[in-house]
Amino acid sequence: MSPSREHSVGTPSPPGSSGSFQPFDALLPDRIVAATEAVGLLSDGRVLALGSYENRVYQVGIEDADPVVVKFYRPDRWSDAAIGEEHAFALELARADIPVVAPLVIGGATLHVFADYRFAVFPRRGGHWPELGTSDDRQWMGRFLGRLHAVGRAGMFHERPALDVRQFGVEARETILDGGFLPDYVEARYADVTEELVAAVGDALSAVSPRRLRIHGDCHRGNVLWTPGGPHFVDLDDCMTGPAVQDLWMLLSGPRAEMTVQAADLLEGYDQFAEFDRAELALIEPLRGLRMVHYSAWLARRWDDPAFPRAFPWFAEPRYWERHVVELQEQLEALGQEPIRP
Repeated sequence: MSPSREHSVGTPSPPGSSGSFQPFDALLPDRIVAATEAVGLLSDGRVLALGSYENRVYQVGIEDADPVVVKFYRPDRWSDAAIGEEHAFALELARADIPVVAPLVIGGATLHVFADYRFAVFPRRGGHWPELGTSDDRQWMGRFLGRLHAVGRAGMFHERPALDVRQFGVEARETILDGGFLPDYVEARYADVTEELVAAVGDALSAVSPRRLRIHGDCHRGNVLWTPGGPHFVDLDDCMTGPAVQDLWMLLSGPRAEMTVQAADLLEGYDQFAEFDRAELALIEPLRGLRMVHYSAWLARRWDDPAFPRAFPWFAEPRYWERHVVELQEQLEALGQEPIRP
């Protein structure tokens, strides 16, 4: 699960608390098979858990057919209407021949319910994480995003979240300050640097005033699969309304000079299908800072789910928070640099 699997609610338990919030306890293999068969797909009984934290995702074998992927949504995270917009966006992209894995329409619906769990069924698609190590691959990825955003501009979300400073910055910061995670000797430093960082991000967004559109929202390499036919997304779970640059900056890595070259390649491909406002490049470091604040809050909000302490044990260690505060300070300083100019 990626760092931006967010939009959760509730107050976290302090590190070390056993907690009782275990929303997927009842999701055992026989129930997964039964849910799959409830929509008319006869399973051969094979169930393979796939990597996921926010939701639960399984490959389920089907008699005399290819396996399917069954995604069970975390209870109380999204409304049915918000999930419906995710599915509708995926289907809209698929109709435009843009490579995303859209949910199967079964019995006229994409969202189903079994034993109080909401779920969707997807075709299985393979691939590997992209290296994006060549100019050709980066231009290909840019074309993919340009096509996706061209469709994204043609409509709007009403139920999905919008990328904003309040939800992803102010509220995330409050989650950490109120949650009992910070060591006492770090708390004041965290409060000061995040207050300044969140304010700076807000100023940057106001200065650029980017156009908002439907975007993937969590476009890092771990959420892209690459095949000989190019890149595709297998999930739009974090789709939202936001600026186009949100779907580009997470694909950049390395020193500033390298990111400049990478951005130039991405935008060369992107511009073939959609217009990218270069003023949004000034938002790369602000949005990176916003993500850093929100990622910690996402972990805090999910700490009562036993999967999270197992997967992220370092989150409860003082040295994580010591390092995190230093990184936030460095990111605040990065906001004062000139934007990259491909």
